[in-house]
Amino acid sequence: MDITLQWSDWLALFGHFMILSLLSVGGAITTAPDMHRYLVDDHHWLSASQFNASVAIAQAAPGPNVLFVALMGWHVGLNAGGPMVGLVGVLVTMLGIMLPSTTLTYLAASWGHRNRNLRWVRAFKQGMAPIVIALLIATGWILAGASVHSLSDWRVPLLAAVTAAIVWRTRLHLLWLLGAGALLGWFGLV
Repeated sequence: MDITLQWSDWLALFGHFMILSLLSVGGAITTAPDMHRYLVDDHHWLSASQFNASVAIAQAAPGPNVLFVALMGWHVGLNAGGPMVGLVGVLVTMLGIMLPSTTLTYLAASWGHRNRNLRWVRAFKQGMAPIVIALLIATGWILAGASVHSLSDWRVPLLAAVTAAIVWRTRLHLLWLLGAGALLGWFGLV
């Protein structure tokens, strides 16, 4: 996949990831649906398989889950001109996603810690939990969309529901569930 990016495109990518950074309540992964829209659907800078591979590889690798943003930038850069441009893509996307949220988090956490006994601060913290859960469900829906090809393919949504129920009701470590999902995929069951 060969694309051509101008400096204005790189600046627009940086700006978009800065905006997403401020919307990433619950982590960068919660903004994956909009990243998909922007990178795959609107600009065609990534293919759907490159997008999904970026998320899957980064989630499987040790380290912070924000690494998928670096992989997306890498793929955009590779598509635009090779490994050196790939490093530019990593820099643009990672700085865009990290700078605003890191700065805001530091300032808000310092203020929130000083004012943690205020009633509305406690209410805000409790109210954010359902929003984060909904954003994570939206991300899962987008990622599963590449695997579910028709409404008759019920296996992936069933696996997701069973996994969610196990996580909710037991203390089984998530790595066991990931391993079970990998085995099911290896045998072609999902």
